[in-house]
Amino acid sequence: MKSAEGSLGRVFVLRLENGDRLPECIERFAAEKNIKSAYCALVGAIGSGSIVVGPVDEAMIPPQVMQADINGAHESVGFGLLVPDAEGAPRLHMHAAFGRGGSAKAGCIRPGIDVWTTGEFLIIELLGMPLARRRDPATGFELLAVD
Repeated sequence: MKSAEGSLGRVFVLRLENGDRLPECIERFAAEKNIKSAYCALVGAIGSGSIVVGPVDEAMIPPQVMQADINGAHESVGFGLLVPDAEGAPRLHMHAAFGRGGSAKAGCIRPGIDVWTTGEFLIIELLGMPLARRRDPATGFELLAVD
């Protein structure tokens, strides 16, 4: 295990609107506000998109990811970290749960999801921590690096 200690900086609350696309709109906002690293939370409704729901075969490296579509308005909650990639651009790694009519899905939002009507998003800036995302050659994933 590796760890980093820092402090909290600015706090942002965003009201996402119908059609806003995650993670792109959050990464764009973070770049505009010069947010390097942050804890993020989402509550609201998602109308469409795709999520990563696991590897096809966990023994296969690099993994081939499975995706699931989100179709129709789903209640949603998610948590994640916003950390710069190798070029310094903010990258959101968020996992979320989606429910509709008694069924649920959960996964990584990286492929992209669209807000339906409204979403509430919290960004808590993390300061003084040497966090980055670095591509792991074995998996192809951009993994959290704590230097």
